[in-house]
Amino acid sequence: MELAEAMRTQHACRYYRDDPVPDAVLLRAVELARFAPNGGNRCAVRFVFVRDPALRRQLGEWYLPLWEEVAAAARNGAAAIHGAGGAAKSVQTGFTDTARTMADTDQFARRFGELPVIIVVCADLAQTHPTDTGLGRLSIVGGGSVYPMAQNLCLALRAQGVATTFTTLLVAREPEVKELLGIPGHMATACHIVAGYPARPFPRRLHRPDVSELAFADRYGSRLSAGEGAR
Repeated sequence: MELAEAMRTQHACRYYRDDPVPDAVLLRAVELARFAPNGGNRCAVRFVFVRDPALRRQLGEWYLPLWEEVAAAARNGAAAIHGAGGAAKSVQTGFTDTARTMADTDQFARRFGELPVIIVVCADLAQTHPTDTGLGRLSIVGGGSVYPMAQNLCLALRAQGVATTFTTLLVAREPEVKELLGIPGHMATACHIVAGYPARPFPRRLHRPDVSELAFADRYGSRLSAGEGAR
């Protein structure tokens, strides 16, 4: 598959077939994902592929109420909800058809524990080097050594016809998830990725903001021309 096509069609899949994903497909995806850029080439990321029905069911039981809280706030028009420590968490969406997408995600959340593979993305935070911890805001730099590899995994699966959904909601239950799966104490959970063969065709193209809204030349707000063919 051509890279641009994979990037344009690697969506958040909400409907999956029950077919298992072969080990060879998962291993191929990890083989490619490991080449993601990461600080110091320290390779802080590890993947746990959860396929045991009982384990997946438990993860699903923890996931559903987390989604229901966010969904209820979004449907009530809230801009944000408050998480641990009082930090605001946005629940606004940019969906083109919010009602349909929310309904699709409702059924996804109800079936979360039944979906073919739940991938727990783990990171050894001691192997990251966040340079923004003294800025008085949420630290995000450490994720630069984690999430590129997770995205590479999603793209490598997409190239093999496997759909994915990337979610961070379940990280709120990290202590329980780590105990359930035997994840060592020094490892953190960074996100969870559902993977499986899609029950519906991949989209031809995803809807995102125009390039002119995202890219600036020299100074913020001075738009960089999208150029022909960039849309």
